[in-house]
Amino acid sequence: MPNASENRQPFKSLSPAIHRASTIVFDTLEDFVGRKSRQPDGYSYGVTGTPTHRELESRIAALEGAQHCVVLPSGQAALAASVLTFLRAGDHLLISDASYGGLKAIAHNWMSKLCIDVEVYPPAIGGEIEELIKPNTKMICLESPGTITMETADIPAIAAAAKRHGVLTMIDNTWASPLAFRPLEHGVDISVEAATKFFGGHSDLLMGSISVRDSVLYEQLREAQATLGLAVSADDCFLVLRGMETFRLRFDAQSANALSVARWLSAHPLVEQVLLPALESDPGHAIWKRDFAGSGCLFSVILKPAPERAFTAFFDALRVFSIGASWGGVRALIAYYPAALQKGRKFSPTDQPVVRISIGLEDSLAMIEDLKNGLAEYAKFC
Repeated sequence: MPNASENRQPFKSLSPAIHRASTIVFDTLEDFVGRKSRQPDGYSYGVTGTPTHRELESRIAALEGAQHCVVLPSGQAALAASVLTFLRAGDHLLISDASYGGLKAIAHNWMSKLCIDVEVYPPAIGGEIEELIKPNTKMICLESPGTITMETADIPAIAAAAKRHGVLTMIDNTWASPLAFRPLEHGVDISVEAATKFFGGHSDLLMGSISVRDSVLYEQLREAQATLGLAVSADDCFLVLRGMETFRLRFDAQSANALSVARWLSAHPLVEQVLLPALESDPGHAIWKRDFAGSGCLFSVILKPAPERAFTAFFDALRVFSIGASWGGVRALIAYYPAALQKGRKFSPTDQPVVRISIGLEDSLAMIEDLKNGLAEYAKFC
C-alpha cells in the first residue's frame, strides 16, 4: 500500500473552510505566554475568532470601504458594543429617534444607569445637529433611513459637524447595506450592519458587524468583543460567507421588486402614504438621490384610518407574505407597528399605525395580488 502522505495532491475549494475552535494551541511556551499580543487580528482564543471569522471580516471590510471589521453574534450585539465600548459616565449621547428599538432601549435603560446623558434628536436632521452638540458629547448614533418610518438624514452634514467637535459617529447602515451606501466614505466613523439581514439573506442566522477605518477604534472594539464574550460560531460565519456570494443578485432583484410593489401601493385608494425614500413623493427623496446608490427591499405603508380589526383582517388574508419581524431574506415578510408606538416617540412623522413590508424574491405580481386581497378585506371595515 502506498503511503498516503507521500501522494498528497494540492487541495483547493471554491468554498471557504470552516475552522471551529474554542481552544487555540501554541507551538511553544513563549508563544502561549505572549498570546494576547496577537490581538486584534491574530488568534489567541476562540472568542475572538478563527480563520473563518477573519475571512468574513475581511470581505465585509472590503464591502464597507473599511480597513477593519469585527463580527458579533447579532446586529443588536454590534450596536450595543459600539456604544458601550466608547461611552463613559458623564458623557453625552445623541441618538436618532428613528434608531432601532433595541439600541434605544440600551440608551435609555442602561446608559442612564451608567450616568450617561442620552438625548434624542429628530431623525431627518442635518447640519443643524451642531446646535445639540455639548462639550461632553461623545457620540452621535444614526440610522438613515429609519427602518420603520424611513426618515432620511443628511449624513455627510452630521458627520462634518461631529468632526468639528471631535465627536464619534456611528450608523446602523442595514437598510441600505454597503451596496447602496458606504457610510465611511461620507465621514462616519463606525458602520454597523445586521448581517442577519442582507448579508446572510436567508432568515436562518443571527450576526452583526462593526466596520471602521481607524486602527485605534478597531483595537478597542476587538478588546470589547473579547471582554464581553461576544463570540460568533464559525458555522454562522460560513453561512454569511455563502450568502454574500449572491448578495448583489439578491439585493438588485429585491430592490426592483420593492419599487414595483411600492409604486402599486402608492396608487391604491386605501393607502395614505408609502414611506420609501426612493419614491419621488418621499420627503427624503432628494437626499436619497444625492447619497444613495440603491433602495433595498424594505419600506412602510400608512393605510387610511380604520379600526384595529381591519388590520387583523388585512394581515390574516395574506398568503404570500409571512407575518414576522426582521427582514432582508429571500421571502416576503410583513410586520405591524401600532399607533401607540408612534405616539410614544418624540419625533415620529405619524401618529398612525405603520405596516412594514420586506420584499422577497417572489414574483412581484404575486406579491401585489396578495396585498390586493388583503386590502380588499381591510376595505370592509372602512
